[in-house]
Amino acid sequence: MTALVEAAGLTRRFGGIVAVNALDLAVQAGELVGLIGPNGSGKTTTINLLTGHLPPSAGQVRLRGQRADGLPPDRFAARGVGRTFQITQLFGRMSVLENMLVPGLARRGATRAGAVRTAWRHLEFLNLAPLAAQPARSLSGGQQKLLELGRALMLEPAILFLDEPFAGVNPFLRDEIIGLVQSLHGQGRTFVVVDHDLEAIQRLVRRMVVMSRGEKIADGSVADVRENPEVVRAYMEVGPD
Repeated sequence: MTALVEAAGLTRRFGGIVAVNALDLAVQAGELVGLIGPNGSGKTTTINLLTGHLPPSAGQVRLRGQRADGLPPDRFAARGVGRTFQITQLFGRMSVLENMLVPGLARRGATRAGAVRTAWRHLEFLNLAPLAAQPARSLSGGQQKLLELGRALMLEPAILFLDEPFAGVNPFLRDEIIGLVQSLHGQGRTFVVVDHDLEAIQRLVRRMVVMSRGEKIADGSVADVRENPEVVRAYMEVGPD
């Protein structure tokens, strides 16, 4: 089966520092994968490589079997790759609805009427519809995470990379985000989730990939990864960030 997204020998260097080293990783359509690891393990760099926000120093990124490494982020998005950011990238002075329309109107063949209908549908799903007229900067941290997820959904991605969706989020909204992602996954969407909230990650995902010092050290079910001695040793030596 051709992977939806695949990394082969993926490497990224920053000067003399190897942030990601010869990573092999494949994500199939319909998976819900957690990407975890101690501080400095290369998780966010990996997401940046797999979404076009960083070019690799070596190796390949393939989308449905086609080479994509070196393409800019908008080309990845056009091929069905969406993402959120650890620090939300919203237009603070624009309303919630206007933030949704920015990616919605960027789609080929989009009309304003169609983008507005799609935006309202996603806002209602995310429980943000009552806040549609509010400026994005007035939202809580958790609500901003939800809005960024909504903006990513406007592009109808085949796969969504979520970078720290639970960071700075209160427990109530954390549980809401977990439920929303589970619902979207049940509709057939594919996710890769990076976060330091291991309890939340373990509740959410079916498969966990663990990185340490830029390399993949484990890949399997939540139960198998939790019992992996190399994973335990990596967290004990470095400690989660």
